[in-house]
Amino acid sequence: MKNKLAVLGAAALVLASPLLWADGEDISKINGSIRVDSGRKVGSVETVNGSIRLEDSVTAGDLETVSGSIDIGRDGSVGDVDTVNGNVSLDRGAKVESIELVNGRLRIEEQAQVRGDVTSVNGSIVLAKSAQVGGHVQNVNGDIELDGARIGNGIKTTNGDIEIGAGSRVDGGIVVEKPDSLFFSNNRKPKITIGPDAVVNGTLRFDRPVELRISERATVGKIVGAHPIKD
Repeated sequence: MKNKLAVLGAAALVLASPLLWADGEDISKINGSIRVDSGRKVGSVETVNGSIRLEDSVTAGDLETVSGSIDIGRDGSVGDVDTVNGNVSLDRGAKVESIELVNGRLRIEEQAQVRGDVTSVNGSIVLAKSAQVGGHVQNVNGDIELDGARIGNGIKTTNGDIEIGAGSRVDGGIVVEKPDSLFFSNNRKPKITIGPDAVVNGTLRFDRPVELRISERATVGKIVGAHPIKD
């Protein structure tokens, strides 16, 4: 019996150890978190109930979880990132193809890059200095904040505040949509702030009342549906 337990224990250790994943191997679990050590190269990483953590300089395929956060370390490079209930963070210099989340906050640190779109439903989206999103940034509920960052194909929200911080650039304009639910009763005006030396190319379209503040030193496109307050 002792020998059998020893064999089972050794097998469990092998299965649990991220150091023994072969390069390019897919990682999949149902329950439990997944961590990939620094510098590893793996395939797709997937779990249902648990978080995913990639340490620095990891190369991986798509990352997906249902209930859990996804954290990508410095200089990581991965495919599409997808979670339903959980926060997502990209550390400095990380690169991903796209990000889709339903309930959770997203933070993109300095010099990190999303090549495609960022889509969320409920949660804030923050881009730090020199962070880039090549596609669009879109959510329904939650603030969107840029601090010297860049977005390549516009911003869209329904109920969130938007802050285009100093030195930021948004190509593709801004859209604030009117809520389409007959039962939506929040009458708070979203606050849209465009700071000094920020640039928004394209139309700024507001389908609901907003509070729009634009710095005298900012450059923006055509404004539809709002009267800006100059700061």
